[in-house]
Amino acid sequence: MLKQLKKNQVPIIIGAAVFAFSAGAMVSAPEIGKTVAQWLKINQTQSEELSEASKVKSAVFPLVAQSPVERAAKLEAIAKGSASADRNRARYLLASDLLETRDAQQALDLLTGLEKDYPVLAPYILLKQAQAQDLLGEQGKASDLRQKVLKVYPKAAAAAKALYLIGQPETQDRAIAQFPSHPLTWEIIHQRLQKNPNQPQLKLILAKYAYNQAGIVGILDQLVKQPNLKPADWETIGTAYWENTQFRKAAIAYTQAPKTAQTLYRIGRGLQIGGQSQEREKAIAAYKQLVQQFPKAEETGTALLRLADMAKTRKDAIPYLNQVIAQFPEQAATALATKAKIFAGLNDQKSAQQAWDLLLGKYGNSDEAAEYRWKIAIDKAKARDYVTAWEWAQPITTNNPTSILAPRAGFWVGKWAIKLGKQQEAKTAFEYVVSQFPQSYYAWRSANILGLNVGNFNNVRDLDPEVVPRQRPVPTAGSDTFKELYLLAQDRDAWLQWETEFLNKKQPTVAEQFTEGLMRLARGENLSGIDIISKLEDRETAEEKAQYQALSKQITYWQARYPFPYLKEIEKWSAERKLNPLLVTGLIRQESRFEAEIKSVAGAVGLMQVLPSTGQWIASKNNLNGKNFDLTVPNDNISLGTLYLDYTHQQYGNNSLLAIASYNAGPGNVSKWLQTLPKEDPDEFVEEIPFDETKNYVRQVFGNYWNYLRLYNPEISSIVAKYSKEHPKLPTQ
Repeated sequence: MLKQLKKNQVPIIIGAAVFAFSAGAMVSAPEIGKTVAQWLKINQTQSEELSEASKVKSAVFPLVAQSPVERAAKLEAIAKGSASADRNRARYLLASDLLETRDAQQALDLLTGLEKDYPVLAPYILLKQAQAQDLLGEQGKASDLRQKVLKVYPKAAAAAKALYLIGQPETQDRAIAQFPSHPLTWEIIHQRLQKNPNQPQLKLILAKYAYNQAGIVGILDQLVKQPNLKPADWETIGTAYWENTQFRKAAIAYTQAPKTAQTLYRIGRGLQIGGQSQEREKAIAAYKQLVQQFPKAEETGTALLRLADMAKTRKDAIPYLNQVIAQFPEQAATALATKAKIFAGLNDQKSAQQAWDLLLGKYGNSDEAAEYRWKIAIDKAKARDYVTAWEWAQPITTNNPTSILAPRAGFWVGKWAIKLGKQQEAKTAFEYVVSQFPQSYYAWRSANILGLNVGNFNNVRDLDPEVVPRQRPVPTAGSDTFKELYLLAQDRDAWLQWETEFLNKKQPTVAEQFTEGLMRLARGENLSGIDIISKLEDRETAEEKAQYQALSKQITYWQARYPFPYLKEIEKWSAERKLNPLLVTGLIRQESRFEAEIKSVAGAVGLMQVLPSTGQWIASKNNLNGKNFDLTVPNDNISLGTLYLDYTHQQYGNNSLLAIASYNAGPGNVSKWLQTLPKEDPDEFVEEIPFDETKNYVRQVFGNYWNYLRLYNPEISSIVAKYSKEHPKLPTQ
């Protein structure tokens, strides 16, 4: 539950237009309409089905979030129970914990014969038996068990692990030949390259299968020096460079690869953004070659847009844009918007308006049309013509529902309705935003105005929401073996299994990309995991968009997009500083994506991106100079970061809007803004922040806070759930 707010708040910004509807007002949301408890129950049922067990709720999977010490007694009790899928899981998980503490005999007792009862993990069970025998000094028995894996399960990913552990030259050769995508095979290759670097074929395997691993760029730099590379090898090298954002190097490699629409485009783009100034003409030549040789390819439309960007004069860009408009309907809206802006810059207002009219008439559901409508709406609102602003903004929410501007437009329709004295229309607009765009920052602002107990800028720091941690979701791709390992938090083996199976890295399905994101999160690679999962919304084909929409209706997707690492540390220090833990979490997600050792160009370090000088200053201010702090250690970073966040709140009377803005832009800038920006309405203040970075930062942090609240707090999730089946229409003028 949310604790009661403190009394006697000192508001810095008073929202004169903010009004509350009844506390029991209902807010709709799309098909995310279940409480947290219901969602968790669904996930458990799915997990049981995946392992061919009964549909009884698993008692083991919830225990993976606990420490081995916390779960030991519970697992022992389940392991002694009657035969069931959970009994098998408990034996395996308990044995794994015992092996970590080198209690080999007890582990072996649990594992003996388990491969027969638990066939989905049979080869891994044999490998753990071998591990136990090694700890007991029975190397011969351990070797026999690994050989048994090779004999009985020769094609299983676990066989690659057995080959690696046996460690003989012939077994290593077999691993390289049979399992090139297995991470332990990459270790074998690295070991061989250390002894003899002149083995280009081994480097090519890494370029093809391990291009997303640390150190690969150095290997590619060595590989390009090799003579006699084939065109296909150059394409592999170019792609590996490209995936590592080494765009110029990728372009140079692609010049020796087979000429496809993709390689020609990447030559042009790589030289355009990563090349030297004298390579501009080479980039243009590559784009033109693409247009000539592959006139109908998807990349060709983008190449024409790039040629328009690189044209010597604005008029020279027009023919390229016309070609896009005529031949590439998916990119025509971008070309039309660019064309309209060019004509406006040339003071040809008639031609510019014709382009805008065509954009609205033929491509009204494009992002460019939404941006044009929004610009006019904002201009009209600034002129206090709220009726016309409303008329221009309202269609964005229905014509462009996937646009980032859609929730913003819906919210401001509500705000403008207030200014026009239309309270019921405003209420409907805010309900619509929460219903249709529940993940948006503007859904939080709407929920606040509707009177829901979600916090506002003046009191959000004092809320103390209950948090129900998520269970691991069932992956949407991968074998049953992988899924079982993942759900049991056997992350090392799950990763080895997944990497062996996931051969479609360059063009993954929606299900595969989501699973890859889950696996990255499980391994603590939070930044890349969140990024991979978030980018699913950028899928372009109709089929992929439909798959994403189906996935996005599941809480498992959103909880993966808003994960909760370091929960204990966040709760500890938030309580110590009397800060809302979800606000702290929202700030951490924005600052670092939960990457503990990340460093910014400016030198900020860790989860809350604390500058060392700021850390020293805040420690001194709080009489902590005698302690040694390491900003790359999560506990230390959150301790100092929350101290500083508490300080920024104190500076502004506990107004979180100003405190968060100050955390990003500094107190000097916020003080200036308070002198020049509108203070009567906090939403107008946010919109008028002159630094785009800070404006977006404020919206992102509070948007993150809202998502953690709606996803992990039972009270708010149940309130949102009540409206899942209601779809109010945005009011029209």
